[in-house]
Amino acid sequence: MASPGFFTCMLLALFIGIWPCHAQNVTLSVYYETLCPYCSDFIVNHLVKLFYSRLFSIVNLRLVPWGNAVLQSDGSFLCQHGPDECLLNTLEACTISVYPNEEQHLSFILCLERLASANELNEWINCFNTTGLATVPIDCYKSGYGNVLENQYAAETAQLDPPHKFVPWVLVDGQPLQEVTDHYDFKNFVTYVCNAYKGEQVPQACHPLPLMNNSLKKATPSYPVCYAN
Repeated sequence: MASPGFFTCMLLALFIGIWPCHAQNVTLSVYYETLCPYCSDFIVNHLVKLFYSRLFSIVNLRLVPWGNAVLQSDGSFLCQHGPDECLLNTLEACTISVYPNEEQHLSFILCLERLASANELNEWINCFNTTGLATVPIDCYKSGYGNVLENQYAAETAQLDPPHKFVPWVLVDGQPLQEVTDHYDFKNFVTYVCNAYKGEQVPQACHPLPLMNNSLKKATPSYPVCYAN
């Protein structure tokens, strides 16, 4: 039987017209918003593990910068943390589109989210120099195409089943991470990814991790999150 990640890849192929996934890789989807401090923390201090643990070799990463925003009747966006968040959500959507290589666009998003955590967002344009990427995403934003991308992300987020309750909202092969009370064990995503991977090229980061067991499933971490209104 095909894995849920396979069907996720099929849907993406139909939606965007290309086959975006590597066979047997685990699809890791992160629904977030740029100025939620808990999203920034997850990206900067946890998702970054994809770089130094070689987990990129078994992961198809999908970042969805919409979060708890609302699409209003006139087509404009209302973001939980104000207009600056709408701008940055759209800029990150453009960066993902312009630079589909996961390591490239995650590098830029890591830079921007570090600045958000440090309250230094006025320096965001320096992230292009820091990551060695051209400023093409700014052109994407100015052209209005970023709004098209954000509308797509809004529709995708609205169709989540079960619906997202907060961000960061993290899925492995289309399944929200183990729900405990009203929280998800998203900071433990490496364990979930490793246990979902069925291929033979297991990275070193997965070897010391235990298989999923009842004690892990019954864990009750209480991570702060940004709740949907």
